[in-house]
Amino acid sequence: MRAWSVAIQLVTTRAFQTTKAFRPRVLTPAFATALSVSTTAADKMCKTTAISDSNPLLQSWAAQPFHLPPFDEINPSHFKPALDAAMEAHIADLEAIASSTDNDFDNILGAYDRAGSLYSKVGGVYGNYISSLNTPDMQEVQSAMAPILSRHRSKCFNIPGLFEKVTSMYDIREEMANKGEWTAEQVRLAERVYIAFVRMGAKLNEDEKKEYADIQAELATLQTKFMQNILKDEETWEMVITAEDMAGCPDDLVAAARQAAIDRGHKGDDEHVITLGRSLVEPFLTYSTRRDLRQKAFEAWTSRGELSEERDNLSIATKILRLRKRQANLMGHTTFARYQTEDTMAQNPENVMKLSMDVWERAKEAANKERAMMESFLSEKGDELEGGIQPWDWRFYAEQVRHANYNFDESELKPYLSLDSVTNAAFDVSNKLFGLKYVKRDDIKAYHKDVNVYEVRRKKKDSDEDELVAIFIHDNYARPHKSSGAWMSEYRTQTKNLIAGTDPIESIPIVSNNNNFAKGSGATLLSFDDGTTLLHELGHGHHGMLSDATYEYLASTSVLKDFVELPSQLMEHWLEEPIVLKEHAKHYKTGEAVPDDLLARLKAASLFNEGFATVEYTACALLDMAVHSLSEYDDDFDLSEFEKKYLAEIGMPQGIVMRHRPAHFAHLFASSSYAAGYYVYQWAQVLDNDVYAAFQEAGDIFDADTAERCRKFIYSAGNTVAPQDLFKAFRGRDPDTKFFLANKGLA
Repeated sequence: MRAWSVAIQLVTTRAFQTTKAFRPRVLTPAFATALSVSTTAADKMCKTTAISDSNPLLQSWAAQPFHLPPFDEINPSHFKPALDAAMEAHIADLEAIASSTDNDFDNILGAYDRAGSLYSKVGGVYGNYISSLNTPDMQEVQSAMAPILSRHRSKCFNIPGLFEKVTSMYDIREEMANKGEWTAEQVRLAERVYIAFVRMGAKLNEDEKKEYADIQAELATLQTKFMQNILKDEETWEMVITAEDMAGCPDDLVAAARQAAIDRGHKGDDEHVITLGRSLVEPFLTYSTRRDLRQKAFEAWTSRGELSEERDNLSIATKILRLRKRQANLMGHTTFARYQTEDTMAQNPENVMKLSMDVWERAKEAANKERAMMESFLSEKGDELEGGIQPWDWRFYAEQVRHANYNFDESELKPYLSLDSVTNAAFDVSNKLFGLKYVKRDDIKAYHKDVNVYEVRRKKKDSDEDELVAIFIHDNYARPHKSSGAWMSEYRTQTKNLIAGTDPIESIPIVSNNNNFAKGSGATLLSFDDGTTLLHELGHGHHGMLSDATYEYLASTSVLKDFVELPSQLMEHWLEEPIVLKEHAKHYKTGEAVPDDLLARLKAASLFNEGFATVEYTACALLDMAVHSLSEYDDDFDLSEFEKKYLAEIGMPQGIVMRHRPAHFAHLFASSSYAAGYYVYQWAQVLDNDVYAAFQEAGDIFDADTAERCRKFIYSAGNTVAPQDLFKAFRGRDPDTKFFLANKGLA
């Protein structure tokens, strides 16, 4: 049942990337960092600008609970002046480091880690707003600021004298470690900052640096437009139908479609709406008996980004590919895929393809068997489908076969998986593993009425008292102006490297989880995959909330991209456990626990259609690597034609399309973070299945010793240690693919 559909849809350019850390925050639509109050230029800027303009983004937030942003005071017009002030202050901080005569660790790398506090403070809010509350006014701000913020980031890596300071620290790191004067974390910080500067072109000549900055600015503009086009398609397209048109659909889906119609202003008593939101369109494709309507919904869903001639994402994506190729050439690489994988666990495209192609061949075989089962099912019923099983048929007939062969119907399970029940289950797993307790704060208002705020607390060591660990913001419902998919972000990142005199509350992370569940008119009922997504995002949340790094630059999710999905995907396993479901999966009306028989049928059916799900995902990962491995994109290069030819070349099974087709492949073209990197979910599945096996081997899925090692090496270490060393420290060996293949039914 754990399908690739639970992979979060993250788009880091709708995000705000803090330059001071230039970390691959691939989890977050907002690269938020510490809310410290700088005593340098940032402080001066706050005192003057905030008082004169009364801009809430530039004022002190000390009066707000936990120094949270004053959400009810913020509007889109505040962002540009606040970002302008923050960028100016950030440059001043970096120039102070470059000109400093104190050439020790704290005055160079320690100060670099602290630099740009105002930029981080404003950027944390900005990044979350352009993901979660991206109204037309915010989109105007985003479009205007994208190239400006990109050029600021480039400028930060080209402050005269700054790279020389960073290099001086990098060159003495081993000597200082051998003398016992630097910790291992300080050595790691010196290495990671140096690598970031080099990868941002610090060694290029002046003409090349200018070209590199121009490329980054143009990419920022194009990637922003790509994401906004998808958002516009999702906001405007709808299929208005009647209750009769929803034949075969479960009651909760009918209710959600009715609620969507009301939310979109349809006044007819029998009007229902299917949108392009995954939580509506996928269930419709699974249950609707109307093949014509399934086809209409599917074709629109898989054509996002090309539904209007005014929003031609394919041409945008082609321009992005050409710019990335030139970027890679400037950095000495023949292809963007080589540049991108250089700083990963995989190290090169060949290692990625070795894993992906092995999985691909196994998944194709499984998917073809699944299609044969569906064709046999149709034959036994005496039914014929014109053209055979098409992509808009697969989910529908897979569900029919699942019910016939395993007596399992997803709609039978959903009443036991209300949003409240699954949230309680997730929080309880979090408590049993890591001792975290979630205290809801109804008195704290966020940026939307449906968003919940929690204090996250745990017992102090050797004490009966508890302490604040994090603030957790939970935004679960789909709505207009909110990006699709699911993601974790931060308004403030954990750190111990605060400026002297800073309120200690600013070392406490503020972590946000965003989902896109279709809000019900009463209880919101989740599919099992929806529930898995909620735990997945909380796993990312743990990565931020449990972070225990000295330096913010190395904290939280600032890890190599093919390690970053381990903490999230690991959490998914607990929702599959009967002990968790029996305790928390309660019928939303009666409170009755989920029946044992239903759980047994869920388990029996769990691997059915896994071939389809793995093909859907792996095709995306393979095409991503293939298109970014091209050394040339000729004038007549056609991305749609490349997709068609490549999928034919690798033997795409009939009746399946890529989960993310190029025109709406936001992971690839709404940012560069997952470009030539979509493989990371599969890479991390090898890791997460191996880590979970350690709990199973311990004989207790909540084994305290295993959970503590998991906290220490998987969730709390951030990038303070190389990821391969963290895995070895936890498991005592290198990863083994056998657990992943077995759990996917591909062994």
